[in-house]
Amino acid sequence: MSEVVLTRTVAESQSERSEIIFPSDANALGNLFGGRLMQYIDLVGAIAACRHAQAITVTASMDHLDFLAPVRVGDLLILKSSVNRAFRTSMEVGVKAMVEDIRTSRLRHVSSAYLTYVAMDMSGTRLVVPQVLPETEHQKRRYEDAARRREMRAGETQRKKEIRATLGDAWHL
Repeated sequence: MSEVVLTRTVAESQSERSEIIFPSDANALGNLFGGRLMQYIDLVGAIAACRHAQAITVTASMDHLDFLAPVRVGDLLILKSSVNRAFRTSMEVGVKAMVEDIRTSRLRHVSSAYLTYVAMDMSGTRLVVPQVLPETEHQKRRYEDAARRREMRAGETQRKKEIRATLGDAWHL
């Protein structure tokens, strides 16, 4: 019988993805579509979540997505992700996107996001996930910050429920 792992380190979940940006990925100005960047962020985040949970994960939310600088056609986009904190069945994953100047190896930070993933079995039932064991000071800060962001997300979710209840059927986009 296999042993159940109750904790995993942040390093065990880390994922990295690199993409060269082509004209089909960009708008008329030659800048990467924001939606395409969101797709890359979601994919690299999901890999970190799957590694941590050792299970299928689904995206529950993406918040605090900042577009700090454009990503241009021809740029080498590098995305890095890791699980910041695990709760019962969900995990917060942080993703950082950078552009690498291939001539100088310099990195330019272009975007960051926090995503929440939920671990599921093949029937769609939520699975309990291992807790995160932060090892470095940076990982410990991100671990603590994740708890604060979770509280803010819960407050926002409650606020939206109250608005929908107040508006009822009159609420339309």
